[in-house]
Amino acid sequence: MWFHKLIATSLGIGYINNGKGAGTVAAVACSVFWYLAWRSGYQPIPSLIITVAITLIGVWSSDVVSKIWGKDPSRVVIDEVAGMCISLLFIPVSVKYVLSALVLFRFFDMVKPLYIRSLEKLPGGWGIMFDDVLAGIYANIILQAVLWFRLF
Repeated sequence: MWFHKLIATSLGIGYINNGKGAGTVAAVACSVFWYLAWRSGYQPIPSLIITVAITLIGVWSSDVVSKIWGKDPSRVVIDEVAGMCISLLFIPVSVKYVLSALVLFRFFDMVKPLYIRSLEKLPGGWGIMFDDVLAGIYANIILQAVLWFRLF
C-alpha cells in the first residue's frame, strides 16, 4: 500500500496543505523536472514511454488508494503529473513553451470544458486519471497549433 500512496501522491506532493492546491504544485514540479531533464536535448521516444508509464501506473495506484481515501481524493496528484507530461509531449523545451503548457493544462484541468468533466465518471483510477489526460491532450493540441502557425 505504501507504494501506491507514494505513486498516487507523486512522491508525497499530494500531502502538501492536506491536498489543497497540491495539483498545481505537482504540475509545476513536473514542468520544472521536464524542463531540467530535456533542456539540453529533447528525446521524444523516451518522453512518450515515460508519459505512458506514468499514466498507466497512475491508473493502477490511484485506483488502489481511492478504495481507502474515497472517490478522486485531493491527495492523488499523479493525474496532474500525467496530464502535464501529455501537455509537453513533442513540444520544444523552452521556458515559454513549458510555462504555456502549464497555464493551458491548469486551465483545462480546473475549468473542465469539452467533455473533460464527463471522464471523471469513469470507474476508479480511470476516472481519476483520464480527465487530466484529456486536459493534457487539449493543451498539447493548442501548443501544436501555435507551433504549426508559428504564433510565438
